[in-house]
Amino acid sequence: MQFITWQSGNSNPEMGENFETIRQWWRNLNGKEITLRQRILSETGDVRDLDWEPQRFDETFAIANPDIRGITLYWSKPGMSDERNTTVRQLQLDPKRQQLYIYPQSQPTLVMQMELAALKYQTLTLKEPEIFVEDNQMLILRDTTRLIEVKLKLDSALISSLKEQLPD
Repeated sequence: MQFITWQSGNSNPEMGENFETIRQWWRNLNGKEITLRQRILSETGDVRDLDWEPQRFDETFAIANPDIRGITLYWSKPGMSDERNTTVRQLQLDPKRQQLYIYPQSQPTLVMQMELAALKYQTLTLKEPEIFVEDNQMLILRDTTRLIEVKLKLDSALISSLKEQLPD
């Protein structure tokens, strides 16, 4: 997981650029369905250690008017007249997973996750696949009954990763 991180009070020159990237991502959520989750940080403080599976108080809604003014995030829910907000001490954006981790200033043990709800991976199950390697650099998986072909470009890092995952 590669985060784009912004921290309040951090004088690293990257912080301004990171903040602007996060601001643009946040504003582009307008009208899109998001899932909002809140969790208590673990002792490590790493969001990857938390259980992000759906829980009772998680919310999914189409976010309206997301904005950042100063270091405060603002948003509304459709049909509600009040604007919600939180002043932050840190933001972490995972652009691949389209998730923003929000660390409120007022609650240092809490982290909020805003996730684009529409991002879903399609799972494809090949029945009786044919497997080929082409030119020592392309793995080809074919399902001839359904006419599906998956090509995977192989490089040394991917080959090493696959070898580590195979049983001995």
